[in-house]
Amino acid sequence: MLQLTNSQLNSFLDYPSLVDVIKDAFAGNYTTPLRHHHNFKNPIVEKLSTLLLMPSWDNENYLGVKLVTISPENELKNLPTIQGLYLLFDIKTGVPLMQCDARLLTVKRTAAASALASQYLSRKDSENLLMIGTGYLAAHLIEAHAAIRPIKKVQVWGRNFEKAKQIASRFENKKIEIEAIEDIQNGIEKADIISAATMSSAPLIKGEWLKPGQHVDLVGSYLPTLREADDEVIRRSSVYVDNVEGASKETGDILIPLQNGVLKKEDILGDLFQICKKSSSFLRKDENEITLFKSVGHALEDLAAASYLYGKL
Repeated sequence: MLQLTNSQLNSFLDYPSLVDVIKDAFAGNYTTPLRHHHNFKNPIVEKLSTLLLMPSWDNENYLGVKLVTISPENELKNLPTIQGLYLLFDIKTGVPLMQCDARLLTVKRTAAASALASQYLSRKDSENLLMIGTGYLAAHLIEAHAAIRPIKKVQVWGRNFEKAKQIASRFENKKIEIEAIEDIQNGIEKADIISAATMSSAPLIKGEWLKPGQHVDLVGSYLPTLREADDEVIRRSSVYVDNVEGASKETGDILIPLQNGVLKKEDILGDLFQICKKSSSFLRKDENEITLFKSVGHALEDLAAASYLYGKL
């Protein structure tokens, strides 16, 4: 069984290629059961930790499964929040073919999925990106969005301003101006694309701050109790998700508006399966429409990325 290094993962999974690979997968023929999602008590901290088991197979060549733990307070120990492994198998024989770090695979495919949705939903002339959050995903989301839109300026906001400055200082794309900011409202009001990847329990993005034509990309809030956007954001936006079944149960950004009547399930206009069929009904309607994409993650994204990786070896 091949053991992939993170260096190989980074070098093989460039964002333009990965976006296309994931697009083809959502338009293709795969089997992906609903993932196992188990919360468990951490004996030394108050917040619950999470175990995810995510299988998917392509009915022809590969079967893959991701095993991931999410420990929200790991940052206090200077450890990554996400830990885990991805295993790729030959579907005909069951022989394990490849193993790699699930954490890096996850952030790469997550960022690519957000960029894929943005291809359909954000304005093609989007130049200003606001990145809310300073975790491991932040730099990848910036790179992915910049790979498919003509991003010229990026602002980074986080609760810890020093961390926001670190993200800005490490960014290597010299064609893009990047800065850390302390005023999230001002950043939202200036952005064409707003991307959020946090573990916030209270909304950070307020609908009253949005302007016509924006695209909102919600990547954090992986539990029913967590939210990055308030009800007014949902009211003002055309709402799309990566997969309806998972998003309507697992994330507070969708579940809470469904429960309080702000959003109905039929108000979710589409998911990546429908969007990637290239139906014109899932394209941005006009320059003033506010679009929102909520990502909860899907095992098909992992399988598409891992299969592509294996083919490059």
